[in-house]
This record gives sequence, structure tokens and C-alpha cells, in this order.
Amino acid sequence: MNLDQLRRYAVARSLFSATSLPKALQRLGFVQADPLRAPARAEDLTLRHRVAAYRVGDLASRYPQLAIEEDFFVNYGFVRRDLHHLMHPRTPRAVWSATRMQQAQEVLVFVRESGVVRPAQVDAHFDHGRVVNWFGGNSKASTQLLDGMHYRGMLRVVRREGGQRLYAVRAHEPSGLDPVTIMDSLVDVIVAKYAPLPTASLGQLVGLLAGGVPQWRQHRQAMLQRARLRLPSAMVEGTTWLWPEGENPASRRHGVEDRVCLLAPFDPVVWDRRRFEQLWGWAYRFEAYTPAAKRVRGHYAMPLLWRDQVIGWGNISVQSGVLTPDVGFVKAHFKDKAFAVALEEELHRMSVFLRLNEV
Repeated sequence: MNLDQLRRYAVARSLFSATSLPKALQRLGFVQADPLRAPARAEDLTLRHRVAAYRVGDLASRYPQLAIEEDFFVNYGFVRRDLHHLMHPRTPRAVWSATRMQQAQEVLVFVRESGVVRPAQVDAHFDHGRVVNWFGGNSKASTQLLDGMHYRGMLRVVRREGGQRLYAVRAHEPSGLDPVTIMDSLVDVIVAKYAPLPTASLGQLVGLLAGGVPQWRQHRQAMLQRARLRLPSAMVEGTTWLWPEGENPASRRHGVEDRVCLLAPFDPVVWDRRRFEQLWGWAYRFEAYTPAAKRVRGHYAMPLLWRDQVIGWGNISVQSGVLTPDVGFVKAHFKDKAFAVALEEELHRMSVFLRLNEV
């Protein structure tokens, strides 16, 4: 086995043939969310490659009918409901005071009686005051309380309106599985999404899983050790790589298409920066929160995949209803005619995805 085979495998298994939204979510298990729109949110940019005829906003509009939940997994995003139930009841990140717990119980009764609530309704009914948020600014205490109740599994996000969460009481459905089986199942979802994985990357992701299952934080090393023992692996150029049971990274069926894909910074193909450098030989960094003067590739530079090579990046904006791409390359500009045609096709797909043809 060699890096060329691992690279083709990584691209082919993640960018599977476009299917329906429910089937894609079932296969992915988890889709990371991000509020930045440049030109669309990360979850939409991730799903557009994997869902047939996907358009920006489809996930948000169809969310109430889908078997998914907004919640933490290894990051915040959308997780399959069957996995969501495996992570609860969840130990809170911070212990609430008796007063805070009493407030939560009162809000829980209010939400149960109301059915679905907006944060403004809770603010209007209770006088919880204001608190310092994690940005250092002021937030309404009720908003922070609802967020904490959601994390603890007391509430669920029913839908969003104008970007604001609407909540309802969440019913816990015990799985009947023992903790070890649950933990291994969650690790399997991680591996299935990001494979092939260097062992160090799996360790990083298992560490991030503490956000989804803080109650099992102390079992992370045991989870990782079991994964290394039970999952297929191979040493390639000094790194041990892992992948799901029953798959063969060296299989010739992992073909390469003459296709260009502009990938979200959080897309499963490029999320793991360690793996990115090993497979594609250069360092990609997300620079949205880097001061403008220090950016190398742009505010929301999206990795540019051509066949099985990430050859550059693209910053995509919309001006007066017209898609405006700014493409850069790691090496000299590609003059391959097939690439030029494929890039135009990808930019057209991006325009359709953004509904620019409907304006």
C-alpha cells in the first residue's frame, strides 16, 4: 500500500455518488456546521457534493422532517438521531448552582406547556437578567440557559427561524446498549467519516468526542486502544493508517474522475490538516479568523480538488448576483484543457447551488 492508493481511497469513499439528503446524512453520520457564509454555510457546502440537486438552505428547510439533531459530536453540527440518543444523558460541562437548576426546571415546565418556544418568549416570561458571554460581551441569561439545557439534553432544537433556535422538550430514548459498545460505535462513526486516518488524527478526534460524551472523558484512551486493535491498519511511509472493517484502500475500484470540487474548509476530505499535508504535500490553513494583513490564501479559501489532487484553493463571492471566483494554485497555473473545462463545470454547479440562476 502507498500514499497514492490512500489518497484515491480518501477521495473516492468520501465523495460518493450523489444520493438523497436522508441517505447522505445516514452515510456521513455527522455534518459539521459553521455560521460563516462565504459563499454559503459549511454544512451546505459539504452536502452539495453528496446530495443530488442540492441547493443552499435545503438542510435548514428540511431539518424538521429529517432524522437528525443539532448537537455536539466531535464538533457542533447535525448528527443522526440514533447517534444523538447514544450520547445522552450527558454530563454537563459545568455544574449549575441550585438557583440555576431551579431556573432550568421552571423553564422546562414552561417549554413543555408551550410546546415550541423562542428565546424571546422565555425572556418575556422570566426575568433572568444578563450575563457575560464567551465573546466577552453581554447576552440574555435566558439564552445562555436554553443553550445549557440543550447541551444537557433537556431540550432539542425543533428548527431555526432567521438563524435563531426554536426549542422543545427532548424525550430521552435509552438504547439498552452497554457503555463500551456505545463508545466503540461512536468511534466507528468517526472512522467511517474521516478514513483513512493516521493514528494521531484518530486520537485528536477521540479527544474532541469529549464534547459529545463528556461523561466518558476518562475512557478516551481505552476507546482509542480498542480502536487500534480492532480496526484494519497499515504502516505507510512511517505512519500507521486506520480505516473501517471490510474496506480495502488498495482496491482498484477507487477510481479518479476528471472532476473539480471546491471543498468547504470543514469538508471530510480536507478537515484533518495532518492528513492533508501527508496526502497532498502542502499546508492548508483556515484563515477566516486571521487578521486580513496576515492571510496567505484568503478569508474563506476553499481547497480546490482536481481528480485526486488538491492543487490550490478558491475564494468565491457573489457580486450583483454573479458568481465571482478568485482561484489560486500551489504550483504553476494549470493549463490542462480538461481541468479548465472541469473548473467551469464546478463554477456552474456552484452558481446553481447558490440559486443564482433563479434570481
